[in-house]
Amino acid sequence: MTATPAAADLSRDLELALRLADAADAQSLPRFDSADLQVSRKADSSHVTDADLATERAIRDVLSTERADDGVFGEEFGAEGDTHKQWIIDPIDGTANFLRGVPLWGTMIALAIDGVPQVGVVSMPALGRRWWGAAGLGAWTATDHDPRRIEVSAVDSLDDASVSFQSIAQWTRAGHRDQLLRLADRVWRDRAYGDIYAYMLLAEGRIDMVAEFDVKEYDIAAAVPIVREAGGRMTGFDGAETISDLSTLATNGVLHDAFLELLHD
Repeated sequence: MTATPAAADLSRDLELALRLADAADAQSLPRFDSADLQVSRKADSSHVTDADLATERAIRDVLSTERADDGVFGEEFGAEGDTHKQWIIDPIDGTANFLRGVPLWGTMIALAIDGVPQVGVVSMPALGRRWWGAAGLGAWTATDHDPRRIEVSAVDSLDDASVSFQSIAQWTRAGHRDQLLRLADRVWRDRAYGDIYAYMLLAEGRIDMVAEFDVKEYDIAAAVPIVREAGGRMTGFDGAETISDLSTLATNGVLHDAFLELLHD
């Protein structure tokens, strides 16, 4: 996956993505930790809340007005329209955290051009944090202060690496439990920070690797431009340059090949 559009061509897309995140936060945050939150199960037995649905609708409403010719692919309402320029949306990544009152959840908004995520915004309003990036425009974060540019770590040894593996059960279901144990034995520190937050920690240089399985495009698309513009690298677990093989390996770039070798030895 390579970034091709000129940075100037993406600045308006990024500005729109940030406004989409504003619209999303206005729906999701008031419903967080609310006593009357409505929760149901989808066909795959995963949870969905009224906040998930309202948040995706709010994003789609803005896009229908401002980008009627662009396609949209969202977790809750599927895909429609053109795939040349497609907005990829996860209205609430970390729904299980959301419904239990744990603040580690966020909205993920990406713009993919010909299948390559070029713009990404991740908003975690319960933490008061937002991250964004676009090809050629850098990776950024903001809290209550002015935006600051972020970059991945310079850690160049597995012995010094800190990693996030999402969950033991996930790796076991994917048939990679032994590789997870090998990873944990090899690195300095292993934790399961979970969901999109781990990728943002990677982009900020707080940790050095994230890997997970059973992911859809909307689970990771927004992270791709942010991680890459921060200097990191994202591939499938097998090293393939794609976001559609149901797995992902994200690193600080320096250690990417070393992690691939360790996990496939």
